[in-house]
Amino acid sequence: MRLLALLTFLAISAGITLLTPWNTPAAANDLIFKSYSTQGDFKTVLEDVREEITNQGLVIAYHGKIGEMLKRTAADVGDEKPIYKNAEFFTFCSAVLSRNAMKRDPQNIAFCPYSIYVYEPAEEPGTIYAGYRKFTTFGPSKSQAALDAINRLLDTIVREATR
Repeated sequence: MRLLALLTFLAISAGITLLTPWNTPAAANDLIFKSYSTQGDFKTVLEDVREEITNQGLVIAYHGKIGEMLKRTAADVGDEKPIYKNAEFFTFCSAVLSRNAMKRDPQNIAFCPYSIYVYEPAEEPGTIYAGYRKFTTFGPSKSQAALDAINRLLDTIVREATR
């Protein structure tokens, strides 16, 4: 930990900008999020994501409708410009993959449930994005291999749904 503090101090002193999850440029967001886009109908892509999740033998725990919430509360927060035409997400978990990750580090409980989002920006009607938040420890960890297996599962689901 002292070494990290020393390296951070030296980098700042030398005028080097450190890339962290909080100050990454948009192009580096691929470190944190992974999404795919396709042209088409929102409901079709959403249903394709649902089918891919269940085709993997997983059960959807929750289906959230973020777009509807934002539309419903727009006037209350004083910003009625629409962000999304549609935006929803699914949460689910894999008992096998989650157990493996948690056996390696009990703090990996924070990664469950998994979430896949699907949205259509208001300014890009007909362009549908589907993606997920990547799981990483941001450093050497005995659990990264288990988290990588979860990332591969999420990537498979989203890629298949956006073909």
